[in-house]
Amino acid sequence: MRDRSVVLALALTFFLGPLGLFYASVPGALALIGLAAIGVVPTLGFVLIFVWPASMAWAAIAASGKHMAFRQQSQHAPAVGAGLS
Repeated sequence: MRDRSVVLALALTFFLGPLGLFYASVPGALALIGLAAIGVVPTLGFVLIFVWPASMAWAAIAASGKHMAFRQQSQHAPAVGAGLS
């Protein structure tokens, strides 16, 4: 598992919207891009007012979860070269 930065995830989604969500959650990015694609024409683009902040929240939650899992995994991993004397 790779570490994810919450700050970077928020920055990417702030500037790129749902496309920036690919950094933290591929399924989340696909879901929100699909929602935006389906809703952009009928709502004349107003769906983006909801999709953009939703992608930022989703990215922050996903990146935070991945960061915590990475930290737990790295705490339990044996040290490199441990036991070699």
